[in-house]
Amino acid sequence: MQYRRFGRTELAMPVFSCGGMRYQHKWQDTPWSEIPPAGQRNLEAIINRALAVGINHIETARGYGTSEMQLGRILPHLPREEMIVQTKVSPQSDPLAFRRNLEQSLGFLNLERVDLLGIHGINTFELLNDTLRPGGCLDVVREFQRQGRIGFVGFSTHGPTDVICEAIASGVFDYVNLHWYYINQENWPAIEAAQSQDMGVFIISPSDKGGRLYDPPQKLVDLCNPLSPMVFNNLFCLSHPQVHTLSIGAKSPEDFDEHLKTLPLLAHGAEILPPIVARLEAEAVRCLGAEWYSTWDQGLPDPHQAPEAISVKTILWLRNLALAYDLVEYGKARYNLLDNGGHWFPGQRLNPDSDAFKTLSGLIAESPHRHRIPALLQEAAELLGGTAVQRLSQS
Repeated sequence: MQYRRFGRTELAMPVFSCGGMRYQHKWQDTPWSEIPPAGQRNLEAIINRALAVGINHIETARGYGTSEMQLGRILPHLPREEMIVQTKVSPQSDPLAFRRNLEQSLGFLNLERVDLLGIHGINTFELLNDTLRPGGCLDVVREFQRQGRIGFVGFSTHGPTDVICEAIASGVFDYVNLHWYYINQENWPAIEAAQSQDMGVFIISPSDKGGRLYDPPQKLVDLCNPLSPMVFNNLFCLSHPQVHTLSIGAKSPEDFDEHLKTLPLLAHGAEILPPIVARLEAEAVRCLGAEWYSTWDQGLPDPHQAPEAISVKTILWLRNLALAYDLVEYGKARYNLLDNGGHWFPGQRLNPDSDAFKTLSGLIAESPHRHRIPALLQEAAELLGGTAVQRLSQS
């Protein structure tokens, strides 16, 4: 395993972290008596495998159902001084509710102290205000820090770059969990802002949200050759020293194996990556056209700027990925989450009969492609549309 300094925390962070959202029994809190013994043994095997290969950063969240409780059953039996344990708790407008959730989180983990606490899901300016205002959630965290129950505090986010940058600019956070990978590099300004604050940078879900790379289409496999798409994406992310760790959401002990193939390549990214990136870009230009490829997102609003409107930018991005790299199944999973994603994935799918569709011309008025976009949105709907889905935590 290789390790990187996790910003001003000074923690030696493994370049891969063991994420806790896939090994739990249920997404809802469940009595311990209902946890299947086989499932708990699998969780133990995952954590033991992580530690055996040097992945000593174990992270979970209050919102991950039984994950904390199941993890808390084995933490007292592990070498605590060798581990970095993180959980995440969502902000609340009521700080008392946040306090209760935080107490419950620490109780489930069976720990006197967590090394890292993330404010989970600062996706909007309102949630950022709930966190930072006097008497808000951060004041509760500071109290726990004074008691020695929390080490460093950061935040996780699925939000837009401007919200992330404002949270970073507050100067109160030690690290950030955010999305950034080859197919979605919009948050690079936030990573640069975090570096300027000497914050740790943790990339969320690079293999799932980064394209469902555990089950890639053959076209993407061919384009990334001689690497697997998963290893390519890992190497792409970790070739940037501003990035400190990537989350592996393991569901079985074997889920680490493909990721570990990245480690011997880290010193050679400058030679390995350019030809693969060139092939990916050339194929996107071939499939989409050079002008569209370079200008498609100009003049388009981000979903949070019109949350009740059609997610024009998101839908066109998913169409691009489907046409260029055959990421159709990924596109369907994301497209059909629209309408149900809340502030975690805002906006609506295309419905020509909805009021949202009637506002489309205003949303795209500044786009150089405004005359083409309605037809392209319809094409995306036909390619990706299907039955609406919910976030995992809601299902």
